[in-house]
Amino acid sequence: MRAMRMLLAAAFLLASGISSVPVWVVQTSGIDTNLRGVSVVNFRDPIGAPVPVVCAYGSNGVILRSINAGKDWTRLRVVGGETLDFRSLQALDDQTAYVMSSGEGEKSRIYKTTDGGQNWTLQFTGSRPAFFLDAMVCDSPKHCLALSDPVDGRFVIISTYDGEKWLPLDQLAMPLALKDEGAFAASGTCLALYGNNIYFVTGGPAARLFHSPNLGRQWSAIPLPIASGNPAAGAFSVARRGRNLVVVGGDYKNPDQRERVAAYSHDVGRTWKLATQSPAGYRSAVAWLDDHTIATAGPSGEEISTDGGVHWKPNSNLNLNAIAALSRHDAWAVGASGTIGRFSLAAQ
Repeated sequence: MRAMRMLLAAAFLLASGISSVPVWVVQTSGIDTNLRGVSVVNFRDPIGAPVPVVCAYGSNGVILRSINAGKDWTRLRVVGGETLDFRSLQALDDQTAYVMSSGEGEKSRIYKTTDGGQNWTLQFTGSRPAFFLDAMVCDSPKHCLALSDPVDGRFVIISTYDGEKWLPLDQLAMPLALKDEGAFAASGTCLALYGNNIYFVTGGPAARLFHSPNLGRQWSAIPLPIASGNPAAGAFSVARRGRNLVVVGGDYKNPDQRERVAAYSHDVGRTWKLATQSPAGYRSAVAWLDDHTIATAGPSGEEISTDGGVHWKPNSNLNLNAIAALSRHDAWAVGASGTIGRFSLAAQ
């Protein structure tokens, strides 16, 4: 199966005239679950060499972990979370990680492990029916944020500063939502943290970028040129590198519609333009692979951009949901039917 996928990817590249571009090569597939997110972090082995810890996760409480670059995968089990839909996992090293589930009310939870996933402690459970976690980000073992859809007309972000207790940011400072506006948990990447800057993107009646320059004390709302106007459309994923931001999305119920599915900003998010050459349809995830290369993924295929999101070129045709990357050499993606892929030159 893996060899066939590689041949199909190579044939696709040759037909597209871009055979020099790396592709997503399937590492494993066939698991009876829809993988919705992936996390990768480096740790040092006994001789000091960097080794990626990769976690893939999704529906039915599934978390898969590899500590040998995808050669072998171990199923991690969260007691009490066997039926949950995991949408964000933040691994901080080979022992410490947080995992977040999405769902209404008490189905939205956050667990933490400090022993490489052998045991998980429940740290947070949603208590109101309107509460719905969409994404989580961490920049240290003790500091993390998680975004919920609006409650009482305002978006909600909960945070931990000690790695143990989760509390909401000042709700009166949080931005007001439009009627029926919300974030999308499709890949767990609608929320981003860059220094003291918090970003999240939304959809529904409008596609907007919300930005706080001071960890949630003040907010601005910036309209995005991404498709919107119905509950299935909007901005799904945001990523920043230096002064450059990129957003992807579209309409997940009309996944082949390619108009207004990717936008970019080269002035730290103040102004936005649609991609000149767009991805070939709805895209649920976007990630920087290095200072010049961005990857995006969705149900109908994947693209890369080497100019800050202005032009996107196809490079794979897999059904993928999410991307995580440390570099072009440690970039991973996951999708339907338990598919796990790695960015590679091997298919050329």
